[in-house]
Amino acid sequence: MSPPALPWRTLRADLSASVVVFLVALPLCVGIAVASGVPAELGLVTGIVGGLVVGFMPGSSMQVSGPAAGLTVLVAEAVDRYGLAGLGTIVLVAGLLQIGLGLLRLGRWFRAITVAVVQGMLAGIGLLLIAGQLYVLAGVAAPHTGPGKFTGLPGLVGEVATSTPARVSLAVGVATIAVMVGWDRLPGRLRTVPGALVAVVAAAGVTAALGLPVDTIEVEGLLAAMQPSLGHWGTLADVGVLATIATFTLVASAESLFSAAAVDRLHRGPRTDFDRELVAQGTGNTICGLLGALPMTAVIVRSSANVRAGARTKASRVLHGLWLLVFAAAAPGLIGLMPLPALAAVLVHAGVKLLPLRALPQLWREHRGEAAVLAVTALAILTTDMFTGVLVGLGLAVVKTAWETSHVRVTVRDVPVARDAAAGGPTGRDAGPGPVEVAITGNATFLRLPTILTTLNDLPADRTVRLDLRGLRHVDHACRTALDTWIETHNRNAGVSVHVVAPRPAEDDRPRTVDATD
Repeated sequence: MSPPALPWRTLRADLSASVVVFLVALPLCVGIAVASGVPAELGLVTGIVGGLVVGFMPGSSMQVSGPAAGLTVLVAEAVDRYGLAGLGTIVLVAGLLQIGLGLLRLGRWFRAITVAVVQGMLAGIGLLLIAGQLYVLAGVAAPHTGPGKFTGLPGLVGEVATSTPARVSLAVGVATIAVMVGWDRLPGRLRTVPGALVAVVAAAGVTAALGLPVDTIEVEGLLAAMQPSLGHWGTLADVGVLATIATFTLVASAESLFSAAAVDRLHRGPRTDFDRELVAQGTGNTICGLLGALPMTAVIVRSSANVRAGARTKASRVLHGLWLLVFAAAAPGLIGLMPLPALAAVLVHAGVKLLPLRALPQLWREHRGEAAVLAVTALAILTTDMFTGVLVGLGLAVVKTAWETSHVRVTVRDVPVARDAAAGGPTGRDAGPGPVEVAITGNATFLRLPTILTTLNDLPADRTVRLDLRGLRHVDHACRTALDTWIETHNRNAGVSVHVVAPRPAEDDRPRTVDATD
């Protein structure tokens, strides 16, 4: 039984949305490919697969897949180390891993990654992307390493100051950014045409008309750019390749599923099935790996444009892939007219959007620990690599959570002793110093052990201690051992008793008193 035909209004809305998404995707696909160090056509191939293959598959109905600015730095490093053939194998295996994770129903667990780590990851990527594209804006070769991109900026300033072609190239790039920023402030109807496309077309027209000495894209042709392969499996013996595959899998999956969660908040249609979406993304990456193309993720910019343009079904994202295919097949020569500084400007603009410029101040005011995780993750990515940086961020997030959940409070107070009226008459006399009551509440873990022991060791050595543990929700082995040792030592050295008040097992919730000297 064939599925029911879509009403004309729905088809018309999806058709209109698909054109908008196509116009948004075109300069991004080309620019991301060039910034990644691969032929521009491979970016279009990934966009086509994202539309015609992933677009049909279940998972999310509204989000659009294609090459992502968030993977640009990682892809460029992989191409530099292992070449295009190695990149194909990495993307292929990462796709297979994504399919496996989805079939094992582990997609939902990617949502357990703290947002601070993801934002820190995107911030690190954005900073590296911006720093690298600044060199392209000026028509200068960029350093290969992340730190080198930043330490080389003074030299870049000197190059621009002394070289006329560098100044011309930079002027084209800056003008492109200005057009994009200004376009975003125009009335809604005009902004139906994406500012990035308008800016790149305008830059191409001005460059060609004035004959400016600006580099443009080298076009190879769609079929010539692709290097289909079933994978170079011998490269999997390289530990570096395996680490890169793990990074691709983690970053692409997390970015796609976080994008899905964000897109779900933009529309009222069916919610995303995260496991199916992971299978769909893995299928797309497997095909891209076989074709030797760029890896893909679900991308929030194109997805939000799809929703804002009025898309109602997944037909819009499928059609956007079709338009990319038609463009790549019918008008490949137009790609060669795009100036490199204009595409670099598009990526600088995209890199700025990866930075949590608005979220960070509020995060610092309300959750400084999360802000610290974000900053450390970004800094680790800038100084090491993507895989190490993400691991550092995740490790710090776990430590922060452990520290916060191990909150413990130690309260010390003197217990008043009644006067002995029989011995001292109406006024009586003190019967001697009373016991000290120590109440420990919260979660006693090894992280808080210094606080606990410092308080206990400062207690008077000649006073009876009443140790109230009824407020403890959890005691780990280290704290339990330390408390037992302190009780034994206090009894032996001071010759006074320590009375422990602790809860009974679950079948009897009444408190019990234990004389530790018994």
